[in-house]
Amino acid sequence: MPHPTAHPHYSLSASRPDFSPPEAATGRHTTLQGLASLPRPAADLVLLGDLTGRYAAGSYSRLAPDGRTVTLRGDRQGISEHGHRITAAIACHVARAGGSVDQLTRLLLHPDHEGGRHARHIALRSGQARALDYIHRVWASAVQTVSTSMVLGSRDHAYEVLAALRDRIETTPWCGERARTALRVLRAHLNFAETAGGPLHHASERQAAEEAGISRTTLRAVYETILRPQGWLRRLRVGHGREGSTWYLALGSPHRRVGTAVLSRSRTTQYPPGLALEEWSTSETGATADIDSAVLARLMGQDAFAHRALGSAALMIISALCARPSQTVTDLIASSSVSRATTYRTLQRLARHGLVQHHGETWTLTPHALPGIGHSPTASQTAAGLRAAQSLDEIAQQSGTAGTAARRKALHADQRAAYRQALEHLAEHRSRAVVIVHDGRQVLVPAVRADEISPAWHTPDGRVLDPATGRPAEGWRVATDGRLILIGPADQRTYDELAAAHAQALREWESAA
Repeated sequence: MPHPTAHPHYSLSASRPDFSPPEAATGRHTTLQGLASLPRPAADLVLLGDLTGRYAAGSYSRLAPDGRTVTLRGDRQGISEHGHRITAAIACHVARAGGSVDQLTRLLLHPDHEGGRHARHIALRSGQARALDYIHRVWASAVQTVSTSMVLGSRDHAYEVLAALRDRIETTPWCGERARTALRVLRAHLNFAETAGGPLHHASERQAAEEAGISRTTLRAVYETILRPQGWLRRLRVGHGREGSTWYLALGSPHRRVGTAVLSRSRTTQYPPGLALEEWSTSETGATADIDSAVLARLMGQDAFAHRALGSAALMIISALCARPSQTVTDLIASSSVSRATTYRTLQRLARHGLVQHHGETWTLTPHALPGIGHSPTASQTAAGLRAAQSLDEIAQQSGTAGTAARRKALHADQRAAYRQALEHLAEHRSRAVVIVHDGRQVLVPAVRADEISPAWHTPDGRVLDPATGRPAEGWRVATDGRLILIGPADQRTYDELAAAHAQALREWESAA
């Protein structure tokens, strides 16, 4: 339906919007009043549809079977995908404005609103009940998306959000080995988000595992047990082919302590059994932490910080000393969220490798422990006699973890190659073949599909020959691609008969629904 080119300006309102459907007597003016509380782009999307083609990207094209080129989708598939994206965008706008599913339904099913063409097409094709069910599913997804995301007005706003998330990560206590591993995964995704310029980013599980310096099995475990339940990370879409998964970074639950329900063995030092032994009944680590996550991000992929080498506890202590030098053991327990016993063991291990040193009760990084990362020492700290710091490669060599990252990357490369080859075989509909030996050479004979016949079994005009009698079989034809077609009595109906049968089936379906 054509629309006028002039549109009134729409103002933002903090009150609940009025999405009341216009009556026939009031006409289009009441419709515009119902859209007055929506932003101007949202109102234009409802009234005029996607004029700029913003939601058409990827709707009319798809990745070809070779994984390298893009092919066009069918017109019906492209239009349906495009209409669904417009409908989902309108649902998000209404949810963000404080509307309801009934108000969204009135907006989409109004005959003058171009943005609701997809929902009205479903109602016309499959019935009113099917269209309402579709709108409710889109609304549920929109409400979940709006409640766990925020509107980014500009690129600067996006970086402000990422900076706030980084501060939140650095001041959150990550207690326990699994929680510290979750921190490495979260910091890897933060690196991807900073590169993408916002909380929404794309990355595969193998990329995240290589960035965090852990295995894919460990990555999935911490994602399912810590990051996803506590709201730090959400996977919006699972990757396929050459496309990575779509992730969204959130701020996490502010009232939940990370790692309090990890494993019972962590209670030996952080949560003593009771007051009868005159021991503390609360956690040793404080309610807040203070680490430098940038240092952690630079070191977590090194072989020296693998599981059987220095480990994640050393990462936390080094990051805490980089953020605030000269800390006592008590300070390190609070700032790094590492238990007292683990802190003592880790400091002694780091001191043996020449990475940390202590003066009295305070601990600092050695002058040349981490080139380009550590803090400049004072004159008294550079006195002769201090043990020279070993390089991270030497530590990994002594610990037996040298080459772990390289082997992990090689394994992931082989897995990617095998996965892409399997996708190519699936796209080509390959089946098992027979290998025969002819003149000393192996000859590959592809297997014949059940719905494909030899050219000797049919006539040039497409009739199928009966193998027993050699005469054409009644009711069978051969398509242009060599597939068999069964022509039955029901296929001989005229267009009017098919239209009548469709209308009758539609009435029966709606009456049953």
